[in-house]
Order: sequence, then structure tokens, then C-alpha cells
Amino acid sequence: MRVYLDQIGCRLNYSEMETLAQRLRGAGHQVVAAPEQPQVVVFNSCAVTGEAGKTSRQRIRTLHRANPDARLAVTGCWVTLEPESAAALPGVALVADNERKDLLHLLLEPWSAELDNPADLARMQPDGTPFEEMEDPARQARTRAFIKVQDGCDNRCTFCVVTLARGASRSRPLAEIVAEVQAHAAAGIQEAVLTGVHLGSYGRDLEGAARSDLKQLAAALLAETDIPRLRLSSLEPWELADGFFDLWQQWPDRLCPHLHLPLQAGTDAQLRHMARRCTVASFRHLVEEARAAIPDLVLTTDLIVGFPGESEADFAAGAAFVEEMNFAHAHIFPFSARRRCRGRVWRASA
Repeated sequence: MRVYLDQIGCRLNYSEMETLAQRLRGAGHQVVAAPEQPQVVVFNSCAVTGEAGKTSRQRIRTLHRANPDARLAVTGCWVTLEPESAAALPGVALVADNERKDLLHLLLEPWSAELDNPADLARMQPDGTPFEEMEDPARQARTRAFIKVQDGCDNRCTFCVVTLARGASRSRPLAEIVAEVQAHAAAGIQEAVLTGVHLGSYGRDLEGAARSDLKQLAAALLAETDIPRLRLSSLEPWELADGFFDLWQQWPDRLCPHLHLPLQAGTDAQLRHMARRCTVASFRHLVEEARAAIPDLVLTTDLIVGFPGESEADFAAGAAFVEEMNFAHAHIFPFSARRRCRGRVWRASA
């Protein structure tokens, strides 16, 4: 069976599609490089903003137009929040919410017997040219692999629907992650990027002796694998273990000097309205601590502009704080109202 994989959104979505590609190849299927070639298209959607939901709908329509004969399987956060809307789009034959995303390689298997035929064994298009197969994700990334270490989130930020779309925080066992990273290192990957919806909460939901945290995970990966570089993706600025930045002093050449700490707003009043668990002072202290411990730190962030209740004075104070933090880069999202989903109205959205 020929399958094309597509996604938008966060690094976690990309990691999930890399894993699915590996599983499909392991089952004997072909992952092709263009949407015009497959019998099955899998799309991993996003809902981090209202605009991302709109883009997800548009992308599904575009994929169907590119190959009207292909069966479309859709998954991801927007699909989880609006499954009926997803199912109504042209070409969609399977809607798999986030709870079933890890089972997609099994959910697609019944289609194989229907779609495969002896002519496919030659892997030739009707004009006689071979189908172009997508490179293995590890080779496609060239030097970098995204490693999903946890999913879900226990926070309740008022602008975010991730808790509804992804569920509660769930962590993978530390030993399993170490084995995966070492396998990538053995295959020649130069950098592993740890990803998750709520990366800073890693390990706290594990029970008994398995209970861990992100500092312990990073230390284990640096001590027990040969990966040349380790990078952390987005970290909420209130959940780092004591002595977390000591990791960079112990492994300065292997732990990338980059931190992405989402601020979202630059005043305490706006942070309270967003139900963020930090203050301007605590964020400033964290940044000072990080810069003191990590030479040449590259600090990036996320910001929401125009959040409900934001006054001109709030905007000016927030802009001044952002300037003070001297971020290397910022993802800036204008606020947009999010429509009703699953019977709930989210009053705020990035």
C-alpha cells in the first residue's frame, strides 16, 4: 500500500508522523514523496490557534484535490476537537482522534488488502515511471530526530485547547527513550530534540521507581547514549527542577544552548487572566539564572497580542518587558476568538 504523510503544527506532530512512517515501512508499506502518488493519505492536524484549525481544513481539501482517488485518514488536535467537521470534508474515509493516533498503522491495515494488487509490486505509475519513495525520516532530517517523550497537559491556560485535544500528561518510560535515542545515534543522527505537549512535566505521572523528571531524563540521555547533541523544545517557565541549568555546565558541548520559554504576556495582570503559573518577576529570575549558567544562551519565546482585557498600558508594559528580556526570537500570535467545540466555548485563543 502506498501512503503519503502530511502534517502542520508543532514538532510533536512531526515526530508522530516520523514514527508512523517507520511503522508503515515495517509492515511492508511504501511511504511516497508526493500527494499525487499514494492510495492513502494521512494528515496530522493542528488546533493551537483558530487559524491553525482553518489551515487544517484547507490542507485536507488541498490533499483531496491533488489525489481524488486516494483515501484520506485524518488525525490530530483539530480533528479531535471537531470530528464531525473533519468527517464531512471531501475524501475523508477515516477520522482518528488523538487517543487512537498511535494505532493508525493498525487502523490502516484493513485497507491494504483492498488496495494492493500485483501491479503495485512493480511500484510503477500508469505512465511506467516509478513512484518516488520518501526518504527514511532519519535520513530526511539529515542530522536531527524529534523524540516524543510525553503527551498531554495538566495546565488550564485560558487561551489553550490542548488539554481538551491531547488529554492529561502522559510520559514514556525513561529507559525506552534512552534506547530510541541511542538507536538514532547508531544510525548517524547528530541531534535529538526532545518534544512533548508539556515537556517540563516529563516523568511526574510515572509511578514508583519509574517516576522521574526532565532533568533526570536529559542527564540519562547524555550519560548513556552517544548522541552528539541534545536539544530541548518548549518548556513552561515554572516546572524546572532545582539545579536544572547545571546540566549545561556538565555537558556544555552536547546540550544545545537554546531555551524556548513561552512568556505569552508581559504583565502580571495578563498572566493571571491567562491562568499562567508565573509572574513577570519569576520569569525574570529564571532568565537571569539561565543566562548566568549557560554561556551564549539563545532564548526564544511565544507571545499573544490583543488578549481580552489588554489595555494600551498593558501592551506598553508588556512590550517593555519583552525588550528587557532581549529574546533572540519570538513567535507572536494575534488573539482570535475560538468557536465552540465539543459543546464548550473557549473564550480565549492564541
